Formats: sequence, C-alpha cells, structure tokens
Amino acid sequence: MLTDEAKIKITAGKGGDGAVSFRREKYVPKGGPDGGDGGDGGDVYIRCDKNTHTLSDFARKKEWRAEGGENGRSKRQKGKAGEDLEIRVAPGTIVTLLPENRILRDFTSDEQEILIAHGGRGGWGNVHFATATTQAPLYAKKGEEGEALTLKLELKLIADIGIIGLPNSGKSTLLARISNARPKIADYPFTTLEPNLGVVRYRGKQFVVADIPGLIEGASKGKGLGDKFLRHIERTKTLVHLIDINSEHLKLDYEVIRQELKDWNAELLNKDEVIVLNKADTMSEKAAQKITDIFSDEIKKKVYLISAVSGLNIEKLFNKLAQA
Repeated sequence: MLTDEAKIKITAGKGGDGAVSFRREKYVPKGGPDGGDGGDGGDVYIRCDKNTHTLSDFARKKEWRAEGGENGRSKRQKGKAGEDLEIRVAPGTIVTLLPENRILRDFTSDEQEILIAHGGRGGWGNVHFATATTQAPLYAKKGEEGEALTLKLELKLIADIGIIGLPNSGKSTLLARISNARPKIADYPFTTLEPNLGVVRYRGKQFVVADIPGLIEGASKGKGLGDKFLRHIERTKTLVHLIDINSEHLKLDYEVIRQELKDWNAELLNKDEVIVLNKADTMSEKAAQKITDIFSDEIKKKVYLISAVSGLNIEKLFNKLAQA
C-alpha cells in the first residue's frame, strides 16, 4: 500500500575527536605535541528524485544517520571527514520539522535539494593547545555531535488530472484505457487501495493522470480511507468526476463527492472539473444519451458520456483533457 506519511529521525555525523600524540623520533627524546584534528561529520541532505514515487522506504527505516568523522592521528594527520547522507524523496513531498510543525521544504520538481542537518565539527588535536608554559598538553578537543532532527514527511501526489468518484465508478478502468498505467481492476468496491499514476500522450501533449481511490460520504472526516486520499487531490490541476450511469441517484452521487471536497478544502471546488458518466456500454446508446441529457439539465453543467471498457467517446474526452 502507498505510504504517504512518515515520521523519521535524522542525525548528522559526529565530528571525530582530536588526537593526543607526541613526536617520537630517533634522537628526539622530547618531541612536541603532534596530535591531528578530527574529521568533520557528514551532513544530511534531502533531494527530490522523479524516480521515487512513495515514502515506503521510511515505513521500514525510521532512523537515518550520516557517517561520523574519523579521529585525528599522530603526525598532525587530520581524520577523514564523514560521508554526507543524501535522502531521496518523491516529488510532492512536504518536509516538516517536529515538534514545531514548521515546513522546511515543499519538494515539487526533480533535483531540488536542501541541507537539512549539519555534521559536527572535528575536535582539535593537542598540537593546538601547546603554549610556552604547557609544552606537552595531555588533552585534545572532542568532536561535536551532529544535528539531530525529527521530521514528518507527507506526500501529496502531483498530477495534471485527478480521477475522482464513488467506489466502483470505473476510475481504474478509465486510467488503464487512457494511459500506460495497469492498475488492479475488478467489479467490486474499493478495488483500488492506493492512488495510481498514468502518463497520457495525446497529439504531442503529455500529462499525468492520478486515479484517486474511491471516496465515500464522510471521507473528509476520516471514514473509510478517504482522508488519506483527499490530500492528493490538492495537487491536481483538473478533476475528472466519474459517475456510474447505472446509479439510481446520479445527482446525489455527484453532490456527495462535491460535499466531501468542500469539507476537506473548499478551494478544491474551484478546480477545473470534467463531469463524466461512465459504463455507457451497459445499455443502449439512445438510453445512455437520454440519461446524460437529463442529468446535465439537473446539475446545469456539461456532462460527457463514455465507456471506459469499450472506448466509446474516449476521443472526445481526450480532446477535453488536452485543453485543460
């Protein structure tokens, strides 16, 4: 199942300790201090990667740590710096600092990057502490701890078009028909348990379509899985509202979903909307068109009639979506 929220702890690398060391060479019985500095700890970066699509890595691994710096050595040799850690997240990931709930970055495009935690500085070796009165210091400076942060990662899919509707309205079938996606499809509600993405190429244009799992009445309040998926609608530019033409309550089906969008975020109602009656193949074309006309009059909006199974009027829908 898609992981779209995670809490993780990240720790930058600890700086290496400075060394306590003295020159030990032939004919130099009382060599001075030569302890080297510790290496700096590795930093932690978060980078947006278009080839990453979920937060599933963070469901399995909750703690991420950069490499620490090596301790200093004799002969004034500085310890090796720790390797930086790069954490990759999907486009659409929001990184929030806890417990302050302060958003650090909203990643929207590939290769965006942020330095999220600084590694600790390496400690000084005892060579730095030699003075006229203390010519053989027996102490050095410890390396600093790296920054440690607790983060919340929240993924909101970025798509040009989001297909919404009640369960079993045919969203997955439509996505498979118009794109390269191959979602699981069956004739029962809630087949889709996670958003699916597909890429549509049409007459030189390309756009990303997301099949948003079936919403139900009360979804915005947490009923079913709706509140987990409504967030993904916020990132889409256009909504395709798919309705099963066989429903006895077409207007109610339409209004239920619209109300859930409003309850979650009223601004969602301002998005471009394409209203579609699906499953026209289950009745005669004349009967299907009559139902479509009546429904269109009831809601005072244009309604498209299609069959995602047979491909009826898919070309017309393509033309509309390409203009969106």
